[in-house]
Amino acid sequence: MARRGRPTVEIILSAKERETLQRWARRHASSQALALRCRIVLACADGRSNTEVAERLRVHPTTVSKWRYRFAADRLDGLVDAPRPGATRTIGDDVIEAIVVETLETTPADATHWSTRGLAAKHGISHTTVADIWRAFGLKPWRQGSFKVSPDPELVEKIRDLVALYMNPPVAAAVFAVDEKPQIQALNRTAPTLPMLPTTPARATHDYERNGTCDLFAALEIATGKVITDIRQSHTSVDFVAFLNKVNREVPKDLDVHVILDNLATHKTPAVHKWLLRHRRFHLHFTPTYGSWMNLVERWFAALTTKKLQRAAHRSVKALAADITAWADTWNENPTPFVWHKTAEQILERLAGYCAAINADTTK
Repeated sequence: MARRGRPTVEIILSAKERETLQRWARRHASSQALALRCRIVLACADGRSNTEVAERLRVHPTTVSKWRYRFAADRLDGLVDAPRPGATRTIGDDVIEAIVVETLETTPADATHWSTRGLAAKHGISHTTVADIWRAFGLKPWRQGSFKVSPDPELVEKIRDLVALYMNPPVAAAVFAVDEKPQIQALNRTAPTLPMLPTTPARATHDYERNGTCDLFAALEIATGKVITDIRQSHTSVDFVAFLNKVNREVPKDLDVHVILDNLATHKTPAVHKWLLRHRRFHLHFTPTYGSWMNLVERWFAALTTKKLQRAAHRSVKALAADITAWADTWNENPTPFVWHKTAEQILERLAGYCAAINADTTK
């Protein structure tokens, strides 16, 4: 009996095609559909029949046959979906350009920035169309960022020093990011927090009772992510020296200790200088003025705030201190180091861009 149906097309790949198919099949950016098509073609190129490929990849034999013939006819281009026809665009390029330019360079008479409805009314289009244009060009006029250029005369030197500690720490040394979180309030809600329910978030009263404050000292070890903490009633130079003594006790004696901290006056008192003279292995590195963003322990403080303090309720300072200590102990059981990625050159280039923009505005 004669065999029915189309004869199976043999797939022979060049080295470049095989490399491309393998790359498309395993890269994360590829869609699942494209990755499957690549695996089908690769399996067919190994001499397998449609049925064998279908069983191996758990698809229908018809699917294997479809992409075998597509690839045989159009090679790699045959695996990519052709653009589908859609509705005819009714908004011209001139209107799109006008909306983008006006959003970036002008303001309405009654506001500091444009709204979708304001631009829509001006150009006679729908506000959803304006929103689509903004989304396509990444425009968010309702948002405003902030920045502060440090006036520190040693700004460049300090940036290079801190980045070197983060990215190329010295040998036989421990690097700590140190800071205080002062005046942490022991707050208790005036009524119990209502639990989260399906379609309803947890709800807490907007008012609260203040039950005292405490100050948290923290030293984040850059290499391991572990944190040394100390809770006190104040953050004077005496308290800071006591915390340095605690760090000194917990760090092996054969290691130098490099401490990154801000320019708080408490860190530069005569008592601190005397302590440093007695502990020569400690070396202080100060962040630039208004440069607390360069202190990685601030990232740990942010985690403490969002994961514990923000929604917690405490009837006393003692309960607050116990809660903070327990959270820090849990953190240290499986610490996560914060990794610094920006080089000093990248930071300084970004800073140069800000300075250029500021100078351009002042010269107008």
